[in-house]
Amino acid sequence: MRELFDEVAGQSPVDPEEAVRRTTRGPRRKRFYAKAGVIEAEQGFAITLDDKPIRTPSGRQIVAPVREIAEAAALEWQAQHEFLDPLTMPLTRFANSVVDAVVDRVEAVQDDIAKYLHSDLLCYRAGHPEALVAREALLWDPVLYWAADALGAHFILAEGIMHVRQPDAAIAAARATLPSDPWSIAALHVVTSLTGSALLALALLHGVCDSDQVWTAAHVDEDWNIERWGVDAEVAARRAARLVDFRAATRILQAMKPRA
Repeated sequence: MRELFDEVAGQSPVDPEEAVRRTTRGPRRKRFYAKAGVIEAEQGFAITLDDKPIRTPSGRQIVAPVREIAEAAALEWQAQHEFLDPLTMPLTRFANSVVDAVVDRVEAVQDDIAKYLHSDLLCYRAGHPEALVAREALLWDPVLYWAADALGAHFILAEGIMHVRQPDAAIAAARATLPSDPWSIAALHVVTSLTGSALLALALLHGVCDSDQVWTAAHVDEDWNIERWGVDAEVAARRAARLVDFRAATRILQAMKPRA
């Protein structure tokens, strides 16, 4: 197991696609355990293989803050066949990244999310055709209105790719709502990097949009081109791989929400 995830040691969940590429290089690893499970541990729940807690490549024990996350990761291990396939283990890859790369640098991850606010996807609009302009407005405007009304973050729109400087007050207001626990901020970073929008990630975090709405909003332009020119197999495969990590991140965010 250590060798399987060695190459993602030190990797932030900022770039899950690169994490997948790294874990899939080299020889395939055989399954070496009979069963996966979960036990209570200090500060949460540990994932076990044959009753032994798993550790990250750096040697840190993986302890999930809530049972739901640990059980979901354990199911990934249990579902493996003769060979381990990291592509089917997004929560395990995520846990490795959080424990090794995020726990000690939460503020740095927050800063990286905030960088997306300076050039957020939702602020750069198509100038034509009118139908695409209307579709972007339909899916993106409600999030911008929410950010302005609920967060006090007023962002400026631009047409095309010409950069527009966003107000410092808007950046600061949105950044102030970012979570401070490592699991939530890591998950939010994955959503941000996969969608190109910190505003969509915040809308998901605050329950303004559900995961399907966020994924659709993030692919307005791509879907528009698909409708007109058809599906490119390579692009579709990359999108499917990103969706696996997106769903894992949204599952983490949901599990970390305070229970009423």
